[in-house]
Amino acid sequence: MAKSDNPSEPFKKALAEATRVLADAPDIGVTYTVDPPGQTADSIRLPQVSRRMKAEEVLIARGTADAFALRHRYHNAATHARYRPTGQMAQDIYEAMETARCEAVGARRMPGTAGNIDARIGAEAEKRGYGDIREASEAPLAAAAGYLVRQRSTGRELPAGAKNVLELWREHLENSAEETLGGLEEALSDQRSFARLARKMIEDLGYGDQLGDDPDAGEDEDQSGETEENDGRDEGGETESEDDEQDETEAAPDQSQEPQDDPSEAQVSMDEQTESEAGDESELPEGEAPIEPPAPQPVSEADPSYGVYVSDYDEEIGAEDLAERVELERLRAYLDQQLDPLKGAVGRLANKLQRRLQAQQNRSWEFDLEEGTLDAGRLARVVANPTMPLSFKVEKDTEFRDTVVTLLLDNSGSMRGRPISIAAICADVLARTLERCDVKVEILGFTTRAWKGGQSRERWLADGRPADPGRLNDLRHIVYKSADAPWRRARDNLGLMMKEGLLKENIDGEALEWAHRRMLGRREARRILMVISDGAPVDDSTLSVNPANYLEKHLRDVIAMIERRKAVELLAIGIGHDVTRYYQRAVTITDVEQLAGAMTEQLAALFDTDPRARARLFGIKKAS
Repeated sequence: MAKSDNPSEPFKKALAEATRVLADAPDIGVTYTVDPPGQTADSIRLPQVSRRMKAEEVLIARGTADAFALRHRYHNAATHARYRPTGQMAQDIYEAMETARCEAVGARRMPGTAGNIDARIGAEAEKRGYGDIREASEAPLAAAAGYLVRQRSTGRELPAGAKNVLELWREHLENSAEETLGGLEEALSDQRSFARLARKMIEDLGYGDQLGDDPDAGEDEDQSGETEENDGRDEGGETESEDDEQDETEAAPDQSQEPQDDPSEAQVSMDEQTESEAGDESELPEGEAPIEPPAPQPVSEADPSYGVYVSDYDEEIGAEDLAERVELERLRAYLDQQLDPLKGAVGRLANKLQRRLQAQQNRSWEFDLEEGTLDAGRLARVVANPTMPLSFKVEKDTEFRDTVVTLLLDNSGSMRGRPISIAAICADVLARTLERCDVKVEILGFTTRAWKGGQSRERWLADGRPADPGRLNDLRHIVYKSADAPWRRARDNLGLMMKEGLLKENIDGEALEWAHRRMLGRREARRILMVISDGAPVDDSTLSVNPANYLEKHLRDVIAMIERRKAVELLAIGIGHDVTRYYQRAVTITDVEQLAGAMTEQLAALFDTDPRARARLFGIKKAS
């Protein structure tokens, strides 16, 4: 491999590795971007470092990396969400204090991070003009609360701009919450205790009405009741024990001939019981016999023999949780650029689909009836022949059942580039079109969290590589748009498919079964599942230690189950690869205009009331 001529590359690689070590997350992605830095559950975005590697940008990059890594290491999202207030100001204070806590804990345990984070805080304060503020009303109270937590926890002097903001608010903060701040040292290393302290401080500062319900209110009552109950049992137990000891002591001289009778009954195990004791137990009524635990449920309904080594690391996650709002908006803008040259062709097909659906939803008339509304169009024949009876008509509704459509998109690495852009564009257009026709649309994606097995494979290796482990990777199932969410709310989420590093392996069978289960929970009378993929399921980690057709067989079994049950209508589109060998209703396309046309034609055919037309499109020889 040719050596890079960019002098900043070695530094960036070293910083990325140091960030992973500091975060205690070897698989976390670290990238550099000109966009605002940020982090998600599995990635960190750092500010770009130029070729010149100026000292200031190097310090800011290191400080940002340390801050995000410490938050990843010491922050628990579930605990944070549990205690998060409802009001905006309260949320800002709570968030600033938690950020300061993570950085302070890291600075105490790894002092080398403190100076880097100081540089980042100073750069942010300078960028926001904190050094020029002269009135407390112009300074952010939330930032001041975070600075105060950091200063008290680490004892470090703040950069000039940050210090100015804190000094403007210091008197108010300390006068209002001095007693609460006294517990800071004790709560710092325990996020739950610190969250309670932060909520108390928010209340001290006058924002108690923004806290919402106390998350520990019911828990405290339950614990109190349990404590009282346990106390009563303990007291009773101790008294009883003391009485027993006293009785045994008094009776000891008279029972010296058989001192072991009672202890043996209390201590002997089931395996050491005498035959007579075992016989007595065997005479228990049948209904009181020990009940065998139920057999574990199979991983897959379609194939009970299909196995998963460990599912602890799988996730079902909303697209909005995999990237920050700013990044989603940027990715959506990029997707719109891809869509722009195709708006005409895709738009025409979308309008065609809409017209076909609406034509079926429109009302129709029954003619030549003996009663109803007079049919003016047939009055001419009555005039010509007065013996002809009058003709009437009645308006009737065309049956159009409530329908939900799920688009399941392959988010594997082989879809990178034009194929994933095609899929995202068509999913976007179809969602808008079908929503206008009162057809609900759900958009799902499937991939894995890591290449080459992730944490599942690491667990397998640590366990000594057992044979036939089954699926050996961490699944990631993504909800881009739920069926009940309006398109406008989920619009930006589709841009996530353009995110670098998202697309990895594809385990189609489990994804298809997941989408099918979601559809079965819907109340609509008709359910349509459309899969968009570029070929067979592939996961190197799984296939390297299982039979070569392991994933493919499971996919076929899932498809057979769905088609056999007939609760969901299944169809597929292959991009550049033939998927007709898996799906009964499938087409293969190679270009964006073909995909848009194939999707609209297939959906329109499914809504067609003529079974022969549907059979012609899908290549089914015999219409059912």
